[in-house]
Amino acid sequence: MPYRANEFAQGCYYHVFNRTLNGEVLFRNPGNYIYLTQLMRRYKQRYRVSIIAYCLMPNHYHFLLRQDAEQPLHEFMRVLFNGYVQAYNAWWGRRGPLFEGRFHHMLIDEDEYFLHLCRYIHLNPVRAGLVSKVEDWPFSNFLEWVNQEEDGLGEVGFLLDYFADPEEYRGFVQDYQMGREAEKGVQRYMLD
Repeated sequence: MPYRANEFAQGCYYHVFNRTLNGEVLFRNPGNYIYLTQLMRRYKQRYRVSIIAYCLMPNHYHFLLRQDAEQPLHEFMRVLFNGYVQAYNAWWGRRGPLFEGRFHHMLIDEDEYFLHLCRYIHLNPVRAGLVSKVEDWPFSNFLEWVNQEEDGLGEVGFLLDYFADPEEYRGFVQDYQMGREAEKGVQRYMLD
């Protein structure tokens, strides 16, 4: 039986995410994160997938991907995470699956949702309390988006279609973050 037949289309954008079984740690050290980004770099060319935004978290991941070929996106994800899980199991002396199941995905077909999703992905470590500023998390491509790092893993050229410059995107992310923090600060004074 085919895997996810006809669920992916060339030229379309998808939010792809998954989490580990029982909250198990997905990346036990910085080398684990680096290894996965090396696999991402290797396989994105082979499977013709554009990585728009990504964030690797301790027990889950988020990607915004574009399928650039007819070859379905799930093939890229299968090879990427089969390779990572095999290496992870070997490093840590474990066996069996690492994830709850197949990855989840959503078609992104509206510009407004697209932009909010990029911000959501990049702010993930801040919301989780891992860092206080989005630029402090080294395992996403936020710094590439704002021209502070040239990782080359993501496809951020289209950013100027939506923002005047990378600093405008930084403001888009930081304004939301500051608004959420202000909301938390006054929440105890709010009536339900």
